[in-house]
Amino acid sequence: MLIVTGDAVEALEVYYPYYRLQEEGYEAVIASPTKKVLRTVVHDFEGWETFTEKPGYQIQSHVSFADVNPADYDGLVIPGGRAPEYIRLDPNIGRIVNHFFETGKPVGAICHAVLLLSGLKLKLADHKMTAYPACRPDVENLGAEYVTDQLHVDRNLVSGQAWPDLPGFMREFLKLLGK
Repeated sequence: MLIVTGDAVEALEVYYPYYRLQEEGYEAVIASPTKKVLRTVVHDFEGWETFTEKPGYQIQSHVSFADVNPADYDGLVIPGGRAPEYIRLDPNIGRIVNHFFETGKPVGAICHAVLLLSGLKLKLADHKMTAYPACRPDVENLGAEYVTDQLHVDRNLVSGQAWPDLPGFMREFLKLLGK
Protein backbone atom coordinates (compact mmCIF):
# COMPACT_ATOMS: atom_id res chain seq x y z
CA MET A 1 0.00 0.00 0.00
CA LEU A 2 1.22 3.44 -0.88
CA ILE A 3 0.79 6.52 1.30
CA VAL A 4 1.71 9.81 -0.41
CA THR A 5 2.50 12.80 1.78
CA GLY A 6 5.10 15.31 2.89
CA ASP A 7 6.03 17.69 5.68
CA ALA A 8 3.10 19.09 7.65
CA VAL A 9 0.99 15.96 7.16
CA GLU A 10 -1.61 15.58 9.91
CA ALA A 11 0.05 13.14 12.33
CA LEU A 12 -2.93 10.87 12.96
CA GLU A 13 -3.82 10.76 9.26
CA VAL A 14 -0.44 9.30 8.36
CA TYR A 15 0.29 7.18 11.44
CA TYR A 16 -3.14 5.55 11.78
CA PRO A 17 -3.29 4.22 8.19
CA TYR A 18 0.41 3.31 8.26
CA TYR A 19 0.06 1.10 11.33
CA ARG A 20 -3.44 -0.15 10.48
CA LEU A 21 -2.29 -1.43 7.09
CA GLN A 22 0.64 -3.22 8.69
CA GLU A 23 -1.67 -4.69 11.29
CA GLU A 24 -3.63 -6.29 8.44
CA GLY A 25 -0.45 -7.73 6.93
CA TYR A 26 0.10 -5.18 4.16
CA GLU A 27 3.42 -3.54 3.47
CA ALA A 28 2.82 0.19 3.96
CA VAL A 29 5.17 2.47 2.04
CA ILE A 30 5.34 6.21 2.69
CA ALA A 31 6.35 8.27 -0.35
CA SER A 32 7.21 11.95 -0.30
CA PRO A 33 8.82 14.46 -2.69
CA THR A 34 12.23 13.35 -1.38
CA LYS A 35 13.06 10.41 0.86
CA LYS A 36 13.54 12.03 4.26
CA VAL A 37 12.32 12.36 7.82
CA LEU A 38 8.96 14.11 7.63
CA ARG A 39 7.67 16.50 10.25
CA THR A 40 4.01 15.97 11.09
CA VAL A 41 1.52 18.39 12.61
CA VAL A 42 -1.34 17.94 15.04
CA HIS A 43 -4.59 19.60 14.07
CA ASP A 44 -7.14 19.94 16.82
CA PHE A 45 -10.58 21.41 17.27
CA GLU A 46 -10.38 23.70 20.29
CA GLY A 47 -13.28 26.09 19.90
CA TRP A 48 -11.74 28.24 17.19
CA GLU A 49 -13.63 28.79 13.95
CA THR A 50 -10.98 26.57 12.36
CA PHE A 51 -8.51 23.99 13.62
CA THR A 52 -5.31 24.75 15.51
CA GLU A 53 -1.91 23.35 14.54
CA LYS A 54 0.99 22.15 16.67
CA PRO A 55 4.20 20.25 15.84
CA GLY A 56 3.78 16.47 15.87
CA TYR A 57 5.96 13.39 15.65
CA GLN A 58 8.51 12.73 12.94
CA ILE A 59 8.16 9.82 10.52
CA GLN A 60 10.56 8.47 7.91
CA SER A 61 9.42 8.31 4.31
CA HIS A 62 10.61 5.24 2.42
CA VAL A 63 10.79 6.44 -1.16
CA SER A 64 10.72 9.62 -3.23
CA PHE A 65 7.85 10.26 -5.64
CA ALA A 66 10.32 10.02 -8.54
CA ASP A 67 11.13 6.42 -7.56
CA VAL A 68 7.53 5.21 -7.15
CA ASN A 69 6.14 2.74 -9.66
CA PRO A 70 2.41 2.94 -8.84
CA ALA A 71 1.76 -0.41 -10.56
CA ASP A 72 3.61 -2.03 -7.63
CA TYR A 73 0.87 -1.00 -5.18
CA ASP A 74 -2.68 -2.24 -4.60
CA GLY A 75 -4.05 0.91 -2.98
CA LEU A 76 -3.34 4.56 -2.24
CA VAL A 77 -3.92 6.61 0.91
CA ILE A 78 -3.69 10.40 0.79
CA PRO A 79 -3.56 11.93 4.27
CA GLY A 80 -4.47 15.56 4.91
CA GLY A 81 -2.83 18.30 6.86
CA ARG A 82 -0.96 20.93 4.89
CA ALA A 83 1.11 18.45 2.87
CA PRO A 84 -1.43 18.09 0.01
CA GLU A 85 -1.24 21.80 -0.83
CA TYR A 86 2.43 21.58 -1.81
CA ILE A 87 2.99 17.95 -2.85
CA ARG A 88 0.52 18.55 -5.67
CA LEU A 89 3.25 20.67 -7.28
CA ASP A 90 5.68 17.76 -7.53
CA PRO A 91 6.15 16.72 -11.19
CA ASN A 92 5.79 13.00 -10.33
CA ILE A 93 2.64 13.02 -8.21
CA GLY A 94 0.20 13.20 -11.12
CA ARG A 95 1.34 9.95 -12.73
CA ILE A 96 1.16 8.24 -9.32
CA VAL A 97 -2.33 9.36 -8.33
CA ASN A 98 -3.80 9.08 -11.83
CA HIS A 99 -2.70 5.43 -12.00
CA PHE A 100 -4.99 4.50 -9.10
CA PHE A 101 -8.02 6.25 -10.57
CA GLU A 102 -7.38 4.89 -14.07
CA THR A 103 -7.03 1.30 -12.81
CA GLY A 104 -9.85 1.47 -10.26
CA LYS A 105 -7.58 0.55 -7.35
CA PRO A 106 -8.72 1.74 -3.91
CA VAL A 107 -7.99 5.37 -3.05
CA GLY A 108 -8.46 6.81 0.43
CA ALA A 109 -8.55 10.61 0.69
CA ILE A 110 -9.08 12.22 4.07
CA CYS A 111 -9.51 15.81 5.23
CA HIS A 112 -7.41 18.17 3.06
CA ALA A 113 -6.33 15.37 0.67
CA VAL A 114 -8.73 16.82 -1.89
CA LEU A 115 -6.28 19.72 -2.34
CA LEU A 116 -3.95 17.24 -4.03
CA LEU A 117 -6.72 15.91 -6.27
CA SER A 118 -7.92 19.38 -7.26
CA GLY A 119 -4.35 20.48 -7.93
CA LEU A 120 -4.05 17.62 -10.41
CA LYS A 121 -7.28 18.75 -12.07
CA LEU A 122 -8.75 15.26 -11.89
CA LYS A 123 -12.27 15.00 -13.21
CA LEU A 124 -14.61 13.19 -10.88
CA ALA A 125 -17.83 14.47 -12.42
CA ASP A 126 -20.01 11.53 -11.49
CA HIS A 127 -18.53 11.00 -8.03
CA LYS A 128 -19.65 11.99 -4.58
CA MET A 129 -17.14 12.60 -1.82
CA THR A 130 -16.59 14.35 1.46
CA ALA A 131 -13.62 16.31 2.82
CA TYR A 132 -12.89 18.84 5.53
CA PRO A 133 -15.85 21.25 5.22
CA ALA A 134 -13.63 24.20 4.20
CA CYS A 135 -12.50 22.09 1.23
CA ARG A 136 -15.99 21.83 -0.24
CA PRO A 137 -15.06 24.20 -3.13
CA ASP A 138 -12.14 21.91 -4.00
CA VAL A 139 -14.45 18.88 -4.16
CA GLU A 140 -16.84 20.83 -6.38
CA ASN A 141 -13.94 22.01 -8.60
CA LEU A 142 -13.31 18.33 -9.35
CA GLY A 143 -16.87 18.15 -10.63
CA ALA A 144 -17.79 15.87 -7.74
CA GLU A 145 -20.79 16.34 -5.48
CA TYR A 146 -19.81 17.28 -1.92
CA VAL A 147 -21.61 15.23 0.73
CA THR A 148 -21.72 16.37 4.34
CA ASP A 149 -21.30 12.85 5.76
CA GLN A 150 -18.16 12.34 7.82
CA LEU A 151 -17.36 9.30 5.68
CA HIS A 152 -18.33 8.42 2.13
CA VAL A 153 -17.55 5.55 -0.26
CA ASP A 154 -18.06 5.94 -3.99
CA ARG A 155 -16.71 3.08 -6.11
CA ASN A 156 -12.94 2.93 -5.48
CA LEU A 157 -12.82 6.20 -3.51
CA VAL A 158 -13.14 6.36 0.28
CA SER A 159 -13.26 9.89 1.64
CA GLY A 160 -13.41 11.24 5.17
CA GLN A 161 -13.71 14.68 6.72
CA ALA A 162 -10.99 14.62 9.40
CA TRP A 163 -8.89 12.47 11.73
CA PRO A 164 -11.80 11.59 14.07
CA ASP A 165 -13.23 9.63 11.11
CA LEU A 166 -10.17 7.37 10.74
CA PRO A 167 -11.70 4.17 12.20
CA GLY A 168 -14.51 4.12 9.64
CA PHE A 169 -12.25 5.45 6.90
CA MET A 170 -9.77 2.61 7.33
CA ARG A 171 -12.51 0.00 7.77
CA GLU A 172 -14.02 0.97 4.41
CA PHE A 173 -10.62 1.26 2.71
CA LEU A 174 -9.68 -2.23 3.90
CA LYS A 175 -13.02 -3.56 2.62
CA LEU A 176 -12.16 -2.23 -0.84
CA LEU A 177 -8.74 -3.87 -0.68
CA GLY A 178 -10.39 -7.18 0.12
CA LYS A 179 -12.55 -7.13 -3.01
